[in-house]
Parts: sequence; structure tokens; C-alpha cells
Amino acid sequence: MVMKLSSTETEEQIIIERILYTRRYSLILEKNRCVGCEICQVICPREAIEIIKPIKVEGEKLTRPSIKVDEKRCSFCGMCDVICPFGAFTLKINGDEKIPILEKESFPRLIRQVEVDESKCPSDCDECQDACPFNLIHVSKDEVKGTVKVDVDIDHCPGCRLCELKCPEEAIKVKRIFSGIIQIDQRKCPEGCCDCVDVCPVPEVLTVSNNGKVEVNEYCCIYCGVCRIVCPVEGALSLTRTVIAHTPVQSGAWNAALEKLTSTQDLAKELTSKRMVKAIESTKRRIGERRGI
Repeated sequence: MVMKLSSTETEEQIIIERILYTRRYSLILEKNRCVGCEICQVICPREAIEIIKPIKVEGEKLTRPSIKVDEKRCSFCGMCDVICPFGAFTLKINGDEKIPILEKESFPRLIRQVEVDESKCPSDCDECQDACPFNLIHVSKDEVKGTVKVDVDIDHCPGCRLCELKCPEEAIKVKRIFSGIIQIDQRKCPEGCCDCVDVCPVPEVLTVSNNGKVEVNEYCCIYCGVCRIVCPVEGALSLTRTVIAHTPVQSGAWNAALEKLTSTQDLAKELTSKRMVKAIESTKRRIGERRGI
């Protein structure tokens, strides 16, 4: 039985809580990490997350959207915590970080992978640290030994690969979390509009060319969708996610979320791929049994 529902907002956080006799559920959103993208809202099974679009002020740079969580609708399942590429959500139960859908093995974890070959790093280089738009990389130097140590906050890294692009020694490799396609139909872009450029969390993905039109460099795009939210003209900007890097899972809940984030066709591709992997593994087992391995 629910004893209390609450929602609290400060400059740094949004906290919604459900307090029961024996349990206290707390969902915390770190506002400085949230970019106002659509990913959590798209998959929320209870439609508890609402995107608040920014109000355009003439002559000023457009601010990013914000989100609102309805404490009455939220089931505190933890899907938003797991799927946020920025690690902006934290779910706690009785003060401890716990995610029910992971404990039940009904949802995968995102695969976040950043590899740094520090042996390639010059002692005077901190390009990756300067390049990270989320301040997740810290470079420390041992002046005596002439070595460099690169620490990456992997739990909050969305895999934009800007650090990889800027590294002069190719010492850092980043795996995409989301892959897809983003396209701009410049014929539909309003004259002088750069709203998508203003809100994009990764520099150099969307830029304004000399002819005043927006251009796309997809190498560092994280396909968060915030650009699509603010685009004022339908069809001027299209974004499709095709692949999500995640740990293995067999779950109807994940299949439903994956279809919402990508498409029915991409879901079918993943399911087909899983079946092929199972068939290959089964064949290997049978061959091994016949050979007595």
C-alpha cells in the first residue's frame, strides 16, 4: 500500500519517490547530465515521462528540452536508468542503487566501451580531455616518469567518439552505443534556422555551412534525438536508430523497447541474428558431442 508519493525539483535534481510500509523507491534525475533527449520517454512503459519543449526567444540561442516525470504513473522499473546513454537517472530502493528489471534479467545493460592505449599518449597531450563535451575524461601526468594516465567516467559516456576523432596519436577507441542514420532535407529548413545545432550535445555533429544551411557529420552522432524534438518543420530532419549495443537478453520487455527505439524491421534483424547464433552454438555442441569433446 502506497503511503506517500512525492516530487521534488531543485536546480541540480528532480527526485520522485514512492514510499510504502517496507520500501522507499526513489528515482533521481541529474539535470546537468540530461540533454532533454527522447530516449527515456520513448521506452517508458507507463508513459510517465514528458518532454517539455523549449520556448524560442528571438535573437537567443535555443535551450535544450527538459523532461518531467509523473510520480503517479511511474512504476520505478528502472528502464530509464538503464537506457539513458548519459547515465542521468539513478534508481534507489531503500537508499541502495537497485534496478528491478536487471535483477529479473528482463532488460540488458548498454555496452559502454572506451579503450585507451596510454603507451601512445605523449606526456604533454590532453587533447581527449579538452575534446570531451561532457567532461568525462581526466588526464594526469607523471612529470618524473614522463607518463600519462587517462581516466574515463565510462558510466556516463554516451559514446560520441569525439575524443577518438581529436586524438592525434589514435590512442583512444570508443564503441558506439547507438548506431543509425540522420539526414537533413535542406530544402525544408527555414531560412536562418539553427535550432538543431543549438541543442545538439556533441559539437561538430551539426554545423551551419557557408550557405546558411545545416550539415551533418555523423561520425560523432549519438542519435539521442534532441535535434528532432526541436526541429520546427516536419520532415526537415529525420533520425533512425538501427543498432543498440547491449548485453545479451531474452525478454519481451526489451523487444518492445527495442522496437520503439529502432523499428520493427531492426527488431526482426536482431531476433534473426539471435536465432542464427543459437543455431550455430547448437550445431557446435552436437559436433562436439559426436567427437566426444
